[in-house]
Amino acid sequence: MKPLSQLRIDFMGRRNLAFIVSALMLIISIGAIIFQQLNLGLDFTGGTLVEVRYGAVPSLDAIRQLLEDSGFQGVSVQTFGASTEILIRIQQAFDADVGNDVVSLLRANGDSVNLVRAEFVGAQVGDQLRDQSGLGLLVALGVVMLYVAFRFQYKFALGALLALLHDVIIVVGVFALFKLEFDLTVLAAILAVIGYSLNDTIVVYDRIRETIRTSRIDDMPQIFNEAINATLSRTLATSGTTVLVLLALLLLGGDMIENFAIALLIGIVVGTFSSIYISGALLIPLKLSREDLIPTKKETDEEEEELP
Repeated sequence: MKPLSQLRIDFMGRRNLAFIVSALMLIISIGAIIFQQLNLGLDFTGGTLVEVRYGAVPSLDAIRQLLEDSGFQGVSVQTFGASTEILIRIQQAFDADVGNDVVSLLRANGDSVNLVRAEFVGAQVGDQLRDQSGLGLLVALGVVMLYVAFRFQYKFALGALLALLHDVIIVVGVFALFKLEFDLTVLAAILAVIGYSLNDTIVVYDRIRETIRTSRIDDMPQIFNEAINATLSRTLATSGTTVLVLLALLLLGGDMIENFAIALLIGIVVGTFSSIYISGALLIPLKLSREDLIPTKKETDEEEEELP
């Protein structure tokens, strides 16, 4: 079996199939976001937080089912620190007795349960957080586009921006499709995905630019294949080790960071795909040419004649 550094995979020959797969994922994601909408967490919607302490490790599903059967809406149950510390989120108006009501229900099965705290997060705070986080995401994308345009060329910037939008939409779409809770930890994961995907894209772009400048051929698909194959071992090593860490977080990290790990896992996989088939392959329909990176001889001579 050949090492990754010696593989010659025809990535660009499969770009049309990759575009179809990306289009299907985007359509499904956008449809889920529009029609099913996001299951916004308490950080965005407002509601009540109740923290309780059990004498023995409880069943989170049993707690959730008991509260839902008792009429509580939008119930989310997670461990908070120790396995006996339970954080309950309820998406409804705060009541002074809500903490005691929850504890009374949980004690009905004979469990030893003590109330630690019960507090309210207002909808106004949720609206503010949502607006600021959305603005932060737009600013991040804008800065990324300016950086890539300055570092490389505007066609590279368009490819990078479309790849980042592709990654963000698919991650958000998965959360909407499967009704996973979308809170600030997931938003933080999406911002981390942007950084990771951009880093991978910059590595691919840098090798594409150098290969175009040093290659003696004008066949852009072949040049792109050479550049992507040259960075493949680095890309897979980085993605593979990151995925292993995220799997450990998902399996062993507890409920508090479960959605964070899921968002990052999806983002890493999709980001690795998009760095090749979105940010890289889109440069072909954008008609990137050698002249975009290397001035022609005529242009160089004219610049020299203008010098005093």
